[in-house]
Amino acid sequence: MGSDSQIQVPVIKLISMGSDLDRGSEGWHNLCMRVREACENYGCFEVICDKIPIELRTETFSAARQLFDLPVDAKQKGANPMKPYRGYIGPNSSNPLNEAFAIEDGSNYDSLKSFTEVIRPVGNDQFCQAFSSTVKLLDELEHILELMILDAYGLGEKNKSIVECKITLLRLMKYKAPPSGESMEGFVAHTDKGLFTILCEDQISGLEVETKDGQWIKLSPSPSSFVCFVGDSLMAWSNCRMHAVKHRVTMGGDKDRYSFGAFALPVDGTIVKAPKEFIDEEHPQVLREFDFADYLNFFMNSNFEVKWAKLPELTIFAFAGIL
Repeated sequence: MGSDSQIQVPVIKLISMGSDLDRGSEGWHNLCMRVREACENYGCFEVICDKIPIELRTETFSAARQLFDLPVDAKQKGANPMKPYRGYIGPNSSNPLNEAFAIEDGSNYDSLKSFTEVIRPVGNDQFCQAFSSTVKLLDELEHILELMILDAYGLGEKNKSIVECKITLLRLMKYKAPPSGESMEGFVAHTDKGLFTILCEDQISGLEVETKDGQWIKLSPSPSSFVCFVGDSLMAWSNCRMHAVKHRVTMGGDKDRYSFGAFALPVDGTIVKAPKEFIDEEHPQVLREFDFADYLNFFMNSNFEVKWAKLPELTIFAFAGIL
């Protein structure tokens, strides 16, 4: 099967008014196990969360469109040649339909303001307010999911978090409609390098994920949901129990596509390693412990064939695999 496969990724509802989010309750335990199973079997899932109003999502996408509509020379002022995959990233030969803004500490109003003022000196209040509010709520959602993962593996009493320190990288993405209107790759297949990604879409289809048996399936999340991805670092932390899912964007038709993601990344200097509870005779250690910053440098300095290989998830094994 191709991308039109009828296989669906799990859908998990987190309703704030119910009792299922009371940690330690039976409902909480059931949700924890569903999140764990989704992370292990699919590497992703759709989460329906009522804490982020539809109106706020609409406001954030409106603000993002205004930023992307700026002249190219203005957007390029936000490029960051010292830190690849930060700042403004324009279309390139690998991803000709895609451009993006990547802003560190995406829930912090001052961080958003400092970045946007570089490319647009005035008129940024709506953008900063909308995304600061939204990313704060996504950070809360990421924290809940992190606690669920810890509890699902019986580690919640010993650990308050998966890694001690992390940041949220906000990435805004635009995919232009292909010139011909026919199907065209919008972003190459890849795995995320951090811990966890929460993606919000504007209802223009295109996101696809690869199942463990090699089938590509197209996702069509509801207007009130988000798509959550396991990254390489979370897979490494779990001693590869969880699956870092390969995903891509395929564009078609005549409409541009917008999305934004909150990427939970270990801070520079963080050592990613599997807890001893994940390692035994049945589950020998798969990856050595590593500095996350070293892994990013390895990825960014790899040649094209390694970075965007047909099986890009092998990048983590090329870097930290135990022979």
